[in-house]
Amino acid sequence: MGFAENRGDYYRARYKIAPGKYGTVKNEFGETIRYAKKRDAEKAANDAEADIRSGRVSAVKQAGVLFGEYVDKWYAAQDLAASTMQNYRRHIEEHILPTFGDKIIGEIRPLDVNEWEKSERAAGYAESSIKTWRGTLHLVFADAVDDPTIPIDSNPAARRRGRGKRAGRSSKRGPEKAITTMLGVLLIAERAALLSGRDDEFVAIVTKGYTGMRWGELVGLEAQYVKKSGIRVEWQLYELDTGEFHRCPPKDDSYRTIDTPEWHSWLLVEHLAKRSAGPCTCHGLDYVFTGHRPSNTSARSTGAKLVDVARLAAVSVGTVSNVLNRPATVPMRTRLAVESAISDLGYVRGGAPTQLAAHWRRNGFATWLFKPAATGWYPAKAPHAARPVPIIGNPWPGVPARGRNATARADASWLPVAPGLTPHGLRHTHKTLLVELNVPKPLQDERMGHLDGSVQGRYSHVTQSMRHQLMADLTEVWEQALELRRVMSPTSPVVVLDRLLRAS
Repeated sequence: MGFAENRGDYYRARYKIAPGKYGTVKNEFGETIRYAKKRDAEKAANDAEADIRSGRVSAVKQAGVLFGEYVDKWYAAQDLAASTMQNYRRHIEEHILPTFGDKIIGEIRPLDVNEWEKSERAAGYAESSIKTWRGTLHLVFADAVDDPTIPIDSNPAARRRGRGKRAGRSSKRGPEKAITTMLGVLLIAERAALLSGRDDEFVAIVTKGYTGMRWGELVGLEAQYVKKSGIRVEWQLYELDTGEFHRCPPKDDSYRTIDTPEWHSWLLVEHLAKRSAGPCTCHGLDYVFTGHRPSNTSARSTGAKLVDVARLAAVSVGTVSNVLNRPATVPMRTRLAVESAISDLGYVRGGAPTQLAAHWRRNGFATWLFKPAATGWYPAKAPHAARPVPIIGNPWPGVPARGRNATARADASWLPVAPGLTPHGLRHTHKTLLVELNVPKPLQDERMGHLDGSVQGRYSHVTQSMRHQLMADLTEVWEQALELRRVMSPTSPVVVLDRLLRAS
């Protein structure tokens, strides 16, 4: 049954459209009708509810479009990059729809948006994330305002200027991004190479620290774009939530050539010459860097596993391991059963040769290579707590101990180089280095892929003398970092760095 709701100097007509959901009687323009008398409002509400019950008018048509339904229409109208659409969907489906999805879009008020924002903050989400989600909500509402079929004439997610807290605003920007020195870049690159067991991570991290390339640009760097004196940025690989790598132009179409000093060009050319990987199966292109672990597909296709042998022989995995490593400790009958299962399944100890993943996964690289290299600690992963990287300390800086009882076999652990540093922090590090070297702003923007739209930016240009000076400065910084590393130890377990240290 409909009812009249007192709004102070008028009444509005409210009626049920579904259990727990109510609509408001509106005019043909989508505006709430204001009734001077309670009796008139009740009659209009009852009439609207009767229309819905009889099927003459649908609840949605009578009450307006639900926000969730409008979002489906909004998605279909967008023509954006796959990465952008993925981010919009994540913002909307994970943080916006749970609150607004079943609300009538014309009845969402600024107070509702503010309450939602407060609830997200109370849930512990970062201020920067909440600002991003509200921006997405603002964008959806802005398009709804322009849609003549949607009865809404103002954007409830818009912020009024001068409103809100003024004190403490700077703290909402979050902690300052961690950076490191160029010696720090060298040490982290060395450790990452020790963790992966190959030189690739050393070359990649040095490249990121000395060029400021974005993560997607580094992963998506194709061999054809490594030139004698520079790196051409034409593409990036963006990792979608599905695990697929989407090849797309660099962010903001920031195509550019990043100049590299002679030593850096040599480092990249030597790396390309030593690689064994060919074109990736996902894009058919030859990339400079590949993943450091077997791909999921490769891991699944390695044939029989230890657990398969144990299941066929009706024993535990530990018993199979004993047969392989300490056969004298296993009864003859059990040993024969296990050996028969191994033969029947064609089990190969250590598995068949595996194929490396075509590309680094952003999270895996940051979590299991970069963070331990920067902090000296492996992150927590159930059932294990965070723990120091166990290393065998000779030769310096030590080689990570692996396998069973690694912690007990280790005799040292790494000290942190740059706590809080992330792979993206190397981009901040490079920008800071350019400022320290007094590099002209046009050249800074060119290397970073930034656009200066000001008048000063349009009238400022990069000259060859600027480029030559920067290459000389980067070479001097690199040699200083190598010399400081050489003082710590004149050799390195990392092959490429060892050659660099001995070359002086």
